[in-house]
Amino acid sequence: MILVPVVMSGGAGTRLWPVSREAYPKPFMKLPDGESLLMKAYQRATSVMNTDHMITVTNRDYFFETKDHLARVSKNPNTTFLLEPFGRNTAPAITLAALDVFHKHGADAVLLVMSADHLITDATRFQSAVASATSLAAQGYLVTFGITPTAPETGFGYIACGDALSAGYRVERFVEKPDKEKAKQLLESGNHLWNAGIFCFKAGVFLSEMAQHAPEIIDVATACRTQLGDVVVASTMQDYGKESFGKFADLSIDYALMEHSNKVAVIPCDFGWSDIGSWQAVSELTIADDAHNRSVGESIFVDSHNVYVQSNNRLVAAVGVEDLVIIDTPDALLVAHADKTQDVRKVVKQLKSIGHDAYRFHRTVARPWGTYTVREESLRFKIKRIEVKPGGSLSLQMHHHRSEHWIVVSGTARVINGDQTILLGANESTYIRAGNQHRLENPGVLQLIMIEVQSGEYLGEDDIVRFQDNYGRC
Repeated sequence: MILVPVVMSGGAGTRLWPVSREAYPKPFMKLPDGESLLMKAYQRATSVMNTDHMITVTNRDYFFETKDHLARVSKNPNTTFLLEPFGRNTAPAITLAALDVFHKHGADAVLLVMSADHLITDATRFQSAVASATSLAAQGYLVTFGITPTAPETGFGYIACGDALSAGYRVERFVEKPDKEKAKQLLESGNHLWNAGIFCFKAGVFLSEMAQHAPEIIDVATACRTQLGDVVVASTMQDYGKESFGKFADLSIDYALMEHSNKVAVIPCDFGWSDIGSWQAVSELTIADDAHNRSVGESIFVDSHNVYVQSNNRLVAAVGVEDLVIIDTPDALLVAHADKTQDVRKVVKQLKSIGHDAYRFHRTVARPWGTYTVREESLRFKIKRIEVKPGGSLSLQMHHHRSEHWIVVSGTARVINGDQTILLGANESTYIRAGNQHRLENPGVLQLIMIEVQSGEYLGEDDIVRFQDNYGRC
């Protein structure tokens, strides 16, 4: 039986600000071991797949960064990317994936749907759970994974277990995130599991149940595929249009299907699962000292207790404090009480309300060709550090309101500046007037590092006119 993993990669992860941001969300976060959550999700996917095909559903803005993370795990990935123009929750995303699997592998092919922003620490038990779920899926069940609860957790939904099956239970009902008292009752009952948001089912069974319980989702998904055309649908990248995709209702798969179908089963699991839903959860990935302090990066603790520090850029000293989370990034510092880490999302809400870019961007911004880092910025000038990958190329572009000086620090740059094409090496520079068409390329095999100095009356990133681009951004 064919098993196709589907990795769902999106969501801003607002509770993990300031590391997780809208333009660089939670799946891209590096954990203390140096690997991202997305990389770990791909490792899980490749450990259970029995075909050379997997699917990634993500926002089109994350496409190139997602490919980079996949390439660090698999050198020859055969992955179909389903690119959403904006989020519409899990029901539309999973339906599009199921249609793709149905048309490529048939109705009996099994999908294993999992989130890219969860962590699972016991790979062996995970693989065993997938085998059990696949056996139930083969019998026609829509299988969800339930985590054996260890505490009265109010941040998760719960699943009530019904009649026993060959490998798991029928689902009696789904329970919304409870208050503390209700969570204690569910824990004491002994027959409730945390809803992990991992699913396993046959493509044909899923689509049939969706046609019965949420036919409008099926109709829009079919229209989205039809609009792409046969050539695009057969390729490894399906980029859905805003108009057709916008007709989807914003529905989770639980609301759209799981709570209504009578074919839902649950597999009890204990494989070290965490949704990494707060800085408190992240801190528990690091070994504590005798005073229960933890840190990632350089830190000093003096008369402090139960403090978590994460800082990759500078030394942080904590003196005479307790029960704190301190997250230091180049452009934002978070200091929160350890019991209030769920409220970090309120910071993001306020930043959005005042139009502050810190909810969306880091100082270092990833682009298909590399990265840029804003080093300094004032009213009429901005200084950037630009890194271009070997073979990378910025778009052929023009600015109305700013001029730019480019200074090569290391590597080789091929520069189009108006009618000229020039090669620049280390310690060489060029000046680009406002209104000049220009382009920067790295023709070498080493990373190109440059300093860009912008000057002008307006320095916003939207002052750019693209004439040609290798990454489809025109």
